[in-house]
Amino acid sequence: MSPAEVPLVDHDVVERVLAAALAPGAGFAELFVEDRRSTGIRLDDGRVEELSSGHDRGAGVRVVVGDTTGFAHTADLSERGLLAAAEAASAVARAGGGGTRKVGLTERVLASPSTVSTLPERVAKASKVELLRRADDAARSSHRAVAQVSAGYGDSRRRILVANSEGLLTADDQVRTRLSVMCVASGDTGLQTGFESLALTIGFELFDRFSVEDTARQAAERAVRKLSARPAPAGVVPIVVKSGTGGILFHEACGHGLEADHVVKEASAYKGRLGELVASPLVTLVDDGTPADQWGTSAIDDEGRPSQRNVLIENGVLTDYMWDELRARKEGRASSGNGRRQSYQHLPMVRMTNTYLLPGKDDPEEILAQTPYGVYVAKLGGGQVDTATGDFVFGMTEAYLIEDGHLTEPLRDANLIGNGPDVLRKIDAVGSDFEMCPGTCGKDGQSVPVGCGQPTLRVTGVTVGGTARG
Repeated sequence: MSPAEVPLVDHDVVERVLAAALAPGAGFAELFVEDRRSTGIRLDDGRVEELSSGHDRGAGVRVVVGDTTGFAHTADLSERGLLAAAEAASAVARAGGGGTRKVGLTERVLASPSTVSTLPERVAKASKVELLRRADDAARSSHRAVAQVSAGYGDSRRRILVANSEGLLTADDQVRTRLSVMCVASGDTGLQTGFESLALTIGFELFDRFSVEDTARQAAERAVRKLSARPAPAGVVPIVVKSGTGGILFHEACGHGLEADHVVKEASAYKGRLGELVASPLVTLVDDGTPADQWGTSAIDDEGRPSQRNVLIENGVLTDYMWDELRARKEGRASSGNGRRQSYQHLPMVRMTNTYLLPGKDDPEEILAQTPYGVYVAKLGGGQVDTATGDFVFGMTEAYLIEDGHLTEPLRDANLIGNGPDVLRKIDAVGSDFEMCPGTCGKDGQSVPVGCGQPTLRVTGVTVGGTARG
């Protein structure tokens, strides 16, 4: 699928819109066009509770005059509608002198990092519902304690075109497919939940690569194991974090603090620390929008810049922040390909793509065996962080007690409480394994898909907000 096959807007129209947007005094103008189709289905206890399809298309025009940004969006992709949006966005510059600027566009077509074999929009809804029924059957048959099952399916296709007054013209075609299963198990200790999902930036072939039934059984088994869970210890204890699951911790507790807008606003614990040792020398943290098929992957960001691999922390040393176009301009540097937006109705801002810790050299089994006592975090839930300080709280949705280097009892849900920079410094073992997981990142009212990942690792001490005495 070449992004250039069917242009969302004719190129000569794009040129005229940008010329209109470049009102006197304007230094930069940008047109962002989006066409998004999506499907969502939810099956609760064997019944289809939700089945929706959406198609949304429109454009946003951004004009920069000095330190002021004008922005307008429209659902009308006709030339008249786009020109009206351009004139509205550039109104802030109309008090200046006269004249117009012509924009000459050079199209740049970038290959997508992900290959789509079967567009989900070409698959019948009945086949998608059948996936959820298979998940429901597999979860229920895995254990008699499974009392409730909720399964969700989602897919989207997002075609975008980005052009600006510097002659940039590029496009992308992004397809994402996802399945999630949540199970509730009932026992003498009450109700416990388990969750598992599949999500990649590919098409319906996701379900040829991965088993729907295995995914459902994992969710069910997670819920059933927690029926025999004991209270988590309270206090500061070592933790071993399973590969993949801890990526969300570093995304929230560290990644947001490395976004340039937080740094510029002095709302980051990492401001002014470039070149400093901010983490254990075992830690190399990367944000990378290019890995094939991952949830935060795309050919370009939402400002038309090629996605790239950015090393943020290398061997413990802070090497760079993440940048969008406008903040990078002010610093006299290039964008890092991290300008992202939820839709054409939103302005882009600095956002992560796929953020992960690189693998180390330690054997994951040895990391566990060499931990006399602590908590093994097998899955993290949601959390919150103060980017200015790095302080965080995260929920553990699957965890086990470590005793004499072995996993013993499952633990009830509890919180991890700590500080991002402090956790980075306390990592004393990094495994040779690696795993990614999908997520949705919210920031300033906008949500975008992201990937998170890390190898198995050990932190020498984190506060666990449990109820048992450790």
